[in-house]
Amino acid sequence: MLVDTRRIEDCFPAVDYFEEQGIPFLVAVNAFDQSQRFDLDEVRDALGIDADVPIVDCDARHRESVKRVLMALTEEVLAKRLSRERAGSAR
Repeated sequence: MLVDTRRIEDCFPAVDYFEEQGIPFLVAVNAFDQSQRFDLDEVRDALGIDADVPIVDCDARHRESVKRVLMALTEEVLAKRLSRERAGSAR
């Protein structure tokens, strides 16, 4: 989920959806010129997301930054899936 801290209230429906559906996600905080920067923990608190949801900085204008976010998301999805598979086979 890409977050614009200038419009953080618009993010709540997406957070609710991902959490209710049990869909792994991460939060990428997009950097904007001349916008106030917030500590990632402040963004986490503002969104009310759990500590196990990754949160990363991003600048959507830069390809490498977006690639890092996509790689982090892929790692998160794979980790959650492997965790569920291990839990299922341990029963």
